[in-house]
Amino acid sequence: MKIRVLLADDHAVVRDGLKALLQHTAGITVVGEAANGREAVDRAAQLKPDVVVMDLAMPGLNGIEAARQVRERCPATQVVMLSMHSDSEHVYRAFEAGAASFVLKESAGEEVAAAVRAVHAGQRYLSRAITAIEPGIRSRAARTSPLERLSAREREVLQLVVEGRSSAEIAATLHLSPKTVETYRVRLMAKLGVRDVPGLVRFAIEHGLTPPG
Repeated sequence: MKIRVLLADDHAVVRDGLKALLQHTAGITVVGEAANGREAVDRAAQLKPDVVVMDLAMPGLNGIEAARQVRERCPATQVVMLSMHSDSEHVYRAFEAGAASFVLKESAGEEVAAAVRAVHAGQRYLSRAITAIEPGIRSRAARTSPLERLSAREREVLQLVVEGRSSAEIAATLHLSPKTVETYRVRLMAKLGVRDVPGLVRFAIEHGLTPPG
């Protein structure tokens, strides 16, 4: 029986490349695709794939928050996180959100199939290029990130704010009232000690919620 995989990346060319690679790998089949984190959560709930291969930096809902929601809604689905970042902060947060693998995009062509097989077998898989930072990941686990002060909903609002969405647009996306969105915005800024949107953008980039530029 083949391992059923869902691909989630906001770049179609990346999805096409991964799909071509995995479809030509024995024992693996791609059953669906998603162009952002929110779509990935919905598609995972519909398809119940064995594995989601998920980009970390996606609009609307980043891969870490999407992984958290996928694992909550589909506990049997494992997540392979893809990222351009190799620092312990990103790796720690991915595993803390429920991912079972972290693969660098630069080596995804060589490692993604191995990662899919490993997590489907119940194993953790860390890209060979970043195994040297494992002590740093354990050290990071002992520290508290400012992001941990925020609720999951506040982190969602934060990402949408720094992407330039209005309160009305955020409200429509999250099925909330604009007033509730404003409450979340004020609350998360207070928790982070940030006074304006440019400050939120800097914070989001530093903590991998959104890519720079």
